[in-house]
Amino acid sequence: MTRFTGKFACGIAAAALLAGSAFAHTTSAHSTGTQSQASRAGMIPGGQQQGGPATVQMPAPAPTPAPKPSSDAFKSAFPQTVSEPVVQAGMEKPAPLVQPWTVAKAAKLVAVIEGIGAEGLDPKDYDLAPLKVALAAGPSAELDQLASQSFVWLVEDLRDGRTPMDARQQWFVVDPDRDTLRTGDLLTAALASGDIAGTLATLNPTHPDYARLKAELARTPAGAAAKRKLIRANMDRWRWLARDLGTQYLITNVPEFQLRLTVKDRIISTYRTIVGKPGRTATPQLAEMVEGVVFNPTWTVPQSIVKGEGLGAKVLGNPAWGKRNGYVATRAANGTITVVQQPGPGNSLGQMKLEMPNEHAIFFHDTPSRHLFGNDARALSHGCVRTERALELAITMAILGKGASKEEALAISTSGKYTKVMLQKQFPAYITYFTMASDINGQMATFNDIYGRDAPVLASLDKPRVRNRSNVIDDEVIVIEDDLQDS
Repeated sequence: MTRFTGKFACGIAAAALLAGSAFAHTTSAHSTGTQSQASRAGMIPGGQQQGGPATVQMPAPAPTPAPKPSSDAFKSAFPQTVSEPVVQAGMEKPAPLVQPWTVAKAAKLVAVIEGIGAEGLDPKDYDLAPLKVALAAGPSAELDQLASQSFVWLVEDLRDGRTPMDARQQWFVVDPDRDTLRTGDLLTAALASGDIAGTLATLNPTHPDYARLKAELARTPAGAAAKRKLIRANMDRWRWLARDLGTQYLITNVPEFQLRLTVKDRIISTYRTIVGKPGRTATPQLAEMVEGVVFNPTWTVPQSIVKGEGLGAKVLGNPAWGKRNGYVATRAANGTITVVQQPGPGNSLGQMKLEMPNEHAIFFHDTPSRHLFGNDARALSHGCVRTERALELAITMAILGKGASKEEALAISTSGKYTKVMLQKQFPAYITYFTMASDINGQMATFNDIYGRDAPVLASLDKPRVRNRSNVIDDEVIVIEDDLQDS
């Protein structure tokens, strides 16, 4: 809830009450500047603000006492309503987490818990036995407490995922569902409608793969314990994401080495990818926004190469060699050498990159080493996601995002000049890690756990449910310094 204090209104009211006093003899004049408009495509810097405040101080006469405000004037200037809480839409006070249950509604909750295995969860996690005892005793405060508690735990696991944060390695997706699908509000809705199962079912991820994994779990025999646990782990991974990914988005499954351009959960195009090597250069799991497309990008060479491998000194010492390879080197006053590779066929970023600001410095880009897309195992990069047919993807994104027409995008892409096309409609981009999922042909498949991220998730399924768990991401942020020369 946002509260507005009386400060702002008081300042205005006080100024109004002082009008006509000796303070009114001071005047000021201000000039304002203008801001140039940036072009739709390319990098055009904004205009600078011109002018500034100019104050003219007039000779002041002898001060006279300011008139006392009358009672009516005071009430008018300080209306009581300004200190009342102002509630923004969607920020209403959350409903309580313990609410009254009838025996009939609690019986429906028991039925949901008994069948929750279909969602890959374990009935034992939701205090089923004491809930049944309280149910048998009839309406009571204890029944209200136990039923509400079990319902809350179900909401948390179905909405946010059962896996605690410390078992989600290199997982940096901020899931908005906790804020938009609030637990107490869901409890209120379920009890008001009496549809306990239906209310909880609304929390299931909308992506078709969740339903496919659920169907796979249903037809996998109880004896296939390892497979069932793997299905459950990957069902839970879908809950770590937003329930609804949007109408248009990019999604890549790192162990599959595939990227999909998706519209309304229908795959429009697929692209093979090259992802990070295992270890500190492994590709993290992210949900970011693609804000623009950079055609004919430059590449600022990491200091590990500039200094560590002597590239900076080589370019400065042999400018002709540097020019042939597209490198431009500059030395700062403090002696630091910066090397930037200019656009061209040999540029290490290829012909495009997608502008996707994030603290990990991860993005999608092209590569001149396109022969590597023929490898079956493609965990070869220093973290960024290299994309097959990258120019096709870039042009498609520019058009769908209405940053450029088809003709404009084609002309920009072949110009050889660095051009950033900002998108009017930004695209969500999801970098995920599923070891069981539908492949690009729509068939359920398993993928190699190239980073060893399954083990902690699978282990968490064998442990008791963690109560009061945090949703704060505390894993180490590894800023990628993509050494594009080594592959």
